[in-house]
Amino acid sequence: MASAGGGDCEGAAPEADRPHQRPFLIGVSGGTASGKSTVCEKIMELLGQNEVDHRQRKLVILSQDRFYKVLTAEQKAKALKGQYNFDHPDAFDNDLMHRTLKNIVEGKTVEVPTYDFVTHSRLPETTVVYPADVVLFEGILVFYSQEVRDMFHLRLFVDTDSDVRLSRRVLRDVHRGRDLEQILTQYTTFVKPAFEEFCLPAPLVSHSLLCRPLSERETPRRQGLVCSRPKRTQTKKYADVIIPRGVDNMVAINLIVQHIQDILSGDICKWHRGSNGRSYKRTFPEPGDHPAVLTSGKRSHLESSSRPH
Repeated sequence: MASAGGGDCEGAAPEADRPHQRPFLIGVSGGTASGKSTVCEKIMELLGQNEVDHRQRKLVILSQDRFYKVLTAEQKAKALKGQYNFDHPDAFDNDLMHRTLKNIVEGKTVEVPTYDFVTHSRLPETTVVYPADVVLFEGILVFYSQEVRDMFHLRLFVDTDSDVRLSRRVLRDVHRGRDLEQILTQYTTFVKPAFEEFCLPAPLVSHSLLCRPLSERETPRRQGLVCSRPKRTQTKKYADVIIPRGVDNMVAINLIVQHIQDILSGDICKWHRGSNGRSYKRTFPEPGDHPAVLTSGKRSHLESSSRPH
């Protein structure tokens, strides 16, 4: 078990004995190679947290990529050939992801998986994540599950031109030694269709129909097909803030950084969502809560992963 923050501070109270406030949880979504990790790292840099010892950081970056499922032998063989869909919601261990985020929101210390994208397997080593004031959780489908989506106090969507994203992906994967034909086949077969199905709002996706033969019980005297549009969860529509051009949009990045600084200083109302998914404000902090200020304690920053797709 590894700790991204290193060892304990001398003389520090045991982590379990130290009370922690509930963190402000920010979800960061967007298509492949849209710049999600870069945006998170820029936020970390502008807040000065990248220069702080890992044990003292008050902002944590966590990637959805750490929660890919353990693949079967057959699935792993497909993955090595570029024939496994890592962009589908079912590719993630959503139960583990939800439990981990729930514990983080409750201010607990957690262990997160380590995923090897070369062998497409989950390693036995885990990384310890200590309580933080602000948590950035980034990934292509972090808004897909309603259970996870409703936990975010703020939802960001990094919106980058599809041609730019494809060119970034090709350059990235060629640099990793992957075959160009396999890269493009995987993109057109899995990546692009998944983005259109699960991320883009309905008007922007193809108006395809799912058709099946009529059953005798439905209309015994008619022949033909019954067609319906597939139900989709387009995650982009759940974003509170859309960041066009990603990290190049420094106006948007600076506004978000200011928002986080206000949260850390306790000068802003904290956003909470009701059961209907709508946002409403409540005073931050609550009675009995600890003030949202920068306090000492162990923190960890999980470096952005080498994405498998």
